[in-house]
Amino acid sequence: MQLDSWRRWAPNLILYHVVWFLAVDGAARGHWWWGPLSTLLFAAWQLPQSSQRRADLWLMLGAALIGFGLDTMWVRFHLMQYAAPEPWPGVAPMWIVALWVGFALTLNHSLYPLKTRLPWSAALGLTGGPLAYWLAQRDDHAVIIAAPSWIGLSILGLAWAIVTPLLLHAAHRLDSLEAH
Repeated sequence: MQLDSWRRWAPNLILYHVVWFLAVDGAARGHWWWGPLSTLLFAAWQLPQSSQRRADLWLMLGAALIGFGLDTMWVRFHLMQYAAPEPWPGVAPMWIVALWVGFALTLNHSLYPLKTRLPWSAALGLTGGPLAYWLAQRDDHAVIIAAPSWIGLSILGLAWAIVTPLLLHAAHRLDSLEAH
């Protein structure tokens, strides 16, 4: 990998991880708004310099809807509980939806090599999705995965193994639409 390529996508990856940490830490401390605020700042940094701004915006919207739907389903099926008082109990908290939006901002940037490598993106989702929730539970107690946790983590892995390639495929399709 060339140094220019590294310089192009590394800040995006690093800032997404900062967003993840702030959202999870904020939720654990009862500050649910840290997630949406840090994601807003991430978007304010990423979007002006993006050559795929329109695609990024569509991906952010799609990821927010998918994330809200999945995480609400996990709450409703008692697979998971989230920390931080929320204005709307029983649905996915805003801080977790903000993380989905932040994740969408990586699809055209730090995760761009996976757009055409869907098996690799499925592997990333299968491992990375559950790992993120497990770390949020283990380190910060922002998430509580119902016992036995291996069932919840397996369901998360399967969902993310489907959603990650789906979102990356959408990013790839939006590339071709934006080129025309």
